[in-house]
Amino acid sequence: MWKNYGDFRLFQGWYTVPMQSIGIFGGTFDPPHIGHLILAAEAQSEFKLERLLWVLTPDPPHKQNKAVTSLSYRQAMVELALAGNPDFELSRADMDRPGPHYAVDTVKIIAGQHPGARLMYLMGGDSLRDLPTWHDPAGFLAACDSIGVLRRPKARADMDALEKKIPDIGKKVCFMDAPLLDIAAHDIRERVAQGRPFRYYVPEKVYEYILENRLYPKK
Repeated sequence: MWKNYGDFRLFQGWYTVPMQSIGIFGGTFDPPHIGHLILAAEAQSEFKLERLLWVLTPDPPHKQNKAVTSLSYRQAMVELALAGNPDFELSRADMDRPGPHYAVDTVKIIAGQHPGARLMYLMGGDSLRDLPTWHDPAGFLAACDSIGVLRRPKARADMDALEKKIPDIGKKVCFMDAPLLDIAAHDIRERVAQGRPFRYYVPEKVYEYILENRLYPKK
């Protein structure tokens, strides 16, 4: 029988196998940009993650009333952005099921796909603050082995307030001061629509794909 002991699994008291550490990095990625890649790489290094799953969300609950680029285009751009890095992988955990896509269900699906792995869900400081408003926050916390929070330098979270709303959250939250990057997908979409330069905001292949497919046209 397997038993968990920290970062190892013990089988009948004599054989140990290291548990794989996997990060979950979700988003609409419309488009994926260099800020996403930099944050993902920093998180992988800081939290010592062996793999990082990019979870492309087709139907984000917080964007129900906003236009989102077709999934096929976004999938192609993420695949182009991740090409060449074997530690980064596109996950279909949300893509292969109907929405809306809640994080608690996403984590449970990935846990089933990677039995025995230690799962860290990555999020920004704003998402941590808003976590009590998420769908089933207690269930989400229980599904994660840990939560990696990429916060702005010198930013601090009110963990006492969060603890009152989601008991024991402090036991699973790990913080990382993220590089201060003023890059956002909505700004890139506006730049494309306005004919302004955006070449160095996204990976080269993503830049070429946006141009070839005439994405983000002027409204």
